[in-house]
Amino acid sequence: MSKTIAILTGGGDCPGLNAVIRGVVRSAILKRGWKVLGIEDGFDGLVGQPRFRTLDLASVRGILPRGGTILGTSNRGNPFQYPREIDGKETLVDVSDEVVQNFRAIGADALIAVGGDGTLKIARALNERGIPVVGVPKTIDNDLRGTDVTFGYNTAVGIVTEALDRLHTTAESHQRVMVVEVMGRDAGWIALESGLAGSADVILIPEIPFDLGKVCQAIRQRSAAGSRFSIVVVAEGAFPAGGDKVTQLSAEQNLGVERLGGIGQFVSHHIRQCLDMEVRTVVLGHLQRGGTPSSFDRILSSRFGVKAVELVEQGSFGNMVALRGREVVAVEIEKAVGALNLVDPEGDLVKAAEDLGVMMGR
Repeated sequence: MSKTIAILTGGGDCPGLNAVIRGVVRSAILKRGWKVLGIEDGFDGLVGQPRFRTLDLASVRGILPRGGTILGTSNRGNPFQYPREIDGKETLVDVSDEVVQNFRAIGADALIAVGGDGTLKIARALNERGIPVVGVPKTIDNDLRGTDVTFGYNTAVGIVTEALDRLHTTAESHQRVMVVEVMGRDAGWIALESGLAGSADVILIPEIPFDLGKVCQAIRQRSAAGSRFSIVVVAEGAFPAGGDKVTQLSAEQNLGVERLGGIGQFVSHHIRQCLDMEVRTVVLGHLQRGGTPSSFDRILSSRFGVKAVELVEQGSFGNMVALRGREVVAVEIEKAVGALNLVDPEGDLVKAAEDLGVMMGR
């Protein structure tokens, strides 16, 4: 039976999104003869006048190596808490009924929602409201449970590792401490794995509140042993023991979403106070999200897209595709978003880092 399926990409952009879209379109059209609609700008495209377009084979030609998403995305478009101006004031309102009605109006039989924790929570709620949904896990933070790895993460780790390789030469030339702030709101996977791959001397992650005194002591010991420079990698969500995360905007100032940023400068300031060394801060920011996806992420994204179409064909809604070992399988969205996938402070990866002489902030 012929079907019309819709796909949207929500949350932050991420290498591999276009590969998922391509996988969905080619699998749906070539194997099943289905029609595919692309919803523009995440769930925003289903609020008000629906914004969508038909995706054919020509529309996905050449997008496999492209970063970003041809459909656009939004990390502010939660239909259950949607910003609208009421009496001259921006207020969060529930427009989910409007989204359900618009979805039905465009004639789609199912929705494939590609995104991270926030997007998939919305997808789960819309599935309960009657929209048949299949989820695809995406986040460079790798903080989604239910899947061994999310696409985009491998590319982000590679980008940070290359940056650390480059920073080593300038840090050594000028005998400086380089503090590199990377993404990782709640989970320190990017900081930890790129720090290991890039030979960082100190790695600070949200899962291990750090002791600045011990950080300074570790750098001082390196200097005394003849290493006149140090590389410190710090996740944006890392925080000192007994302290709080460093933010640019509070949740109250930013429509319920706390905006992190500044931990790199915070750590640099305290290192500069306790050590007689030059300290520089590098914030990699959105560099980690952009550019060409790695071969691993291209393949994983393509497999996720194909599996998502298969789940639609089976009527297996309310599920998310996931990588388990070498296989792509289906897991319940609810199990994937119930809790975050965090680094285990006593796990093998942290132990390996500490055995290699990396200072983990404790």
